[in-house]
Amino acid sequence: MAIDPVITTVTDRIRRRSRPTRQAYLARLRAAKRAGPVRTRLPCANLAHACAGSDPADKAALAGGQAVNLAIVSAYNDMLSAHQPLATYPTLIKHVAAQMGAVAQFAGGVPAMCDGVTQGEAGMDLSLFSRDTIALATAVALSHDVFDGVLLLGVCDKIVPGLLMGALAFGHLPAVFVPAGPMPSGLSNAEKARIRQLYAEGKLGRDALLEAESRAYHAPGTCTFYGTANTNQMLMELMGLHVPGAAFVNPCTPLREALTAQAARLAVQLARGEHAAPLGEVVDERAIVNAAVGLLATGGSTNHALHLPAIAAAAGIVIDWDDLAELSAAVPLLARVYPNGGADVNHFAAAGGSGFVIRELLAGGLLHPDVLTVSPGGLADYATAPTLTADGALAWQPAAAVSGDAAVLRPFAEPFSADGGLRVLTGNLGRAVIKVSAVKPEQRVVEAPARVFDSQEALLAAFKRGELERDFVAVVRFQGPRANGMPELHKLTPALGVLQDRGFRVALVTDGRMSGASGKVPAAIHVTPECLGGGPLARVRDGDLIRVDAERGELAAQVSQADWVTRRPAVIDRSASHVGCGRELFGFARQLAVGAEQGGGFIAACPPVVSATAGAA
Repeated sequence: MAIDPVITTVTDRIRRRSRPTRQAYLARLRAAKRAGPVRTRLPCANLAHACAGSDPADKAALAGGQAVNLAIVSAYNDMLSAHQPLATYPTLIKHVAAQMGAVAQFAGGVPAMCDGVTQGEAGMDLSLFSRDTIALATAVALSHDVFDGVLLLGVCDKIVPGLLMGALAFGHLPAVFVPAGPMPSGLSNAEKARIRQLYAEGKLGRDALLEAESRAYHAPGTCTFYGTANTNQMLMELMGLHVPGAAFVNPCTPLREALTAQAARLAVQLARGEHAAPLGEVVDERAIVNAAVGLLATGGSTNHALHLPAIAAAAGIVIDWDDLAELSAAVPLLARVYPNGGADVNHFAAAGGSGFVIRELLAGGLLHPDVLTVSPGGLADYATAPTLTADGALAWQPAAAVSGDAAVLRPFAEPFSADGGLRVLTGNLGRAVIKVSAVKPEQRVVEAPARVFDSQEALLAAFKRGELERDFVAVVRFQGPRANGMPELHKLTPALGVLQDRGFRVALVTDGRMSGASGKVPAAIHVTPECLGGGPLARVRDGDLIRVDAERGELAAQVSQADWVTRRPAVIDRSASHVGCGRELFGFARQLAVGAEQGGGFIAACPPVVSATAGAA
């Protein structure tokens, strides 16, 4: 089928807009690429340092200069369930590389924080900035410049975007992402949400809440809801950076081990030039659009309204929220996975998973099929499902022809809705994004008086005092990257959900973030410019009539223009939230942070040299 004209139009617009920066990026890649392994040009002392700790066979291979050398960059730590399985991967990768006459070296680790642990706590203020820190750590790991390819081990929220951003600085090298997969299903996400709301209402105690949470988060692997971590995995499939079908296979299974071994084999083959797919050429304008389409078709995490612009910028590509909104209007919703439905990602995978989605989107003309991928067959390779043969060999079969559960996954011709549910809101309060795929149609327009809060703790205190038993729009301000690092405000979800269930019309407006697990309460998030950057949200006062209209794309305070322009923006002292739990070390990041539509981090504030004669990437 021909590509949908909306896909073509948006891609062409991105390509025109990005031409100067993309050309400069590709010029840096060409300058960085050398004929033959870089190790052959290293001074002897430098090369000796690079292999001093290697065993004799690897040392001989590296000294000879011709053997492929793979960098392993890992986000392993054993506190994060999603990353705990990565502990054994380097040994397996090194073994497979050796079997192929190559070498793999553990080049470096990157920090990996868990938003689930830090949710509502001081550490959450470092969450978004951890993405850019991971990018920097990835660059440091690769800066020894002795590698021919990269294996990137990571799964969760800021970690995959950060690894990809850092690796794109070395985009002349091929790179393969290696995930760990979701934990087996435990307590259902719907039941977990119900218990959280009961706790918020004071109807259950802490012991009951902890018991439920422990049944939900119970084993190694990614959390099973379709939040940012699992959206990351879906996008790596759509961008062609995984071994096909690697996203949603459970950890510690024979199939997962086979996929990890295949990632090592594939990386060696790419580094040898058997299939030319350097990372910086794989991640082009078409791949970014494919990722956006997959995000929208599956109702993925709103955090990617921040991450996709940041990833694109690292490859010299400029996208904005209007691009995402235009794509969303043309992309049907094919999946309902919690928080957009009752199923978890294991149910999604059993119903057909990523292979089914990619096959349907390709057939519907909504993906660019002619992209480079790390798999030699291109994007068509990802419209499959991995399996083990009777003798234990890894093989792929065509994606399921029919959904295994129409309540979870549907074909292109019979979607859950005609659009992807991500919309842009504009008005005198700025620009924001809203995800409506889990919001009932009758709750997508809220016009009510504002209750203004300067922290999520203040809102929760008002809820506990019984002050919010009415229609209102919660304005939680001074939550942007420059104010306090743009934390997720997921702690508000149970309280706002309780009020909505009681029949009140409620909505949230904030320059902060919500979790990838946010859902049924309409939330205008990532409001930009943020309050600390001169944003108009700082002018809102208690009682102002606020309109959040996801149908017409409106975000406005119903205040006369004469009154509005004469108001002095509120000013608050955030210095108390800039110290403790390591936050004092990130003052530079708050000062440099760009707006949410540009990614919200600090790396984009420091653009790379764009000269075509630039040296190594």
